[in-house]
Amino acid sequence: MPAKRYKVDLSEAERLELEQLTHKGKISARKMKRAQILLKASAGWTDDKIAEALDTGRATVERIRQRFVERGLAGALTEEARPSQKRRLDGRAEAQLIALACSERPEGQVHWSMRVLAAKLVEMEVVDSISHETVRQTLKKMKSSRGK
Repeated sequence: MPAKRYKVDLSEAERLELEQLTHKGKISARKMKRAQILLKASAGWTDDKIAEALDTGRATVERIRQRFVERGLAGALTEEARPSQKRRLDGRAEAQLIALACSERPEGQVHWSMRVLAAKLVEMEVVDSISHETVRQTLKKMKSSRGK
């Protein structure tokens, strides 16, 4: 087996901090597992044994060791931001949706439906495309009714 590329060497202060973290009851499960991985890696455990003991994948152990070496203790313990989708409706478009939903209902309709609102936003060229579910979530977030 080749030598480990990312070796975890904890200072006494880092080891003490990790031990205190693992004995606290108020940290996230992910942070707890990362701390345990670092402690065991520092103690000389193999990645396979750590993964088996902590019921996690070997790749996870390798990734945590790599993050510790590259970013330090705080970087290895904290959650990274996950990418999210770009919002369909910006503030201006949300305002237009609210104004539309509060306006007079369409001919032959009892009230604005989510699908009709979505179609009208596309027709007005506020957005290229939008689902009725996005319209519903936006109206719910704004606590807006459909003209009731």
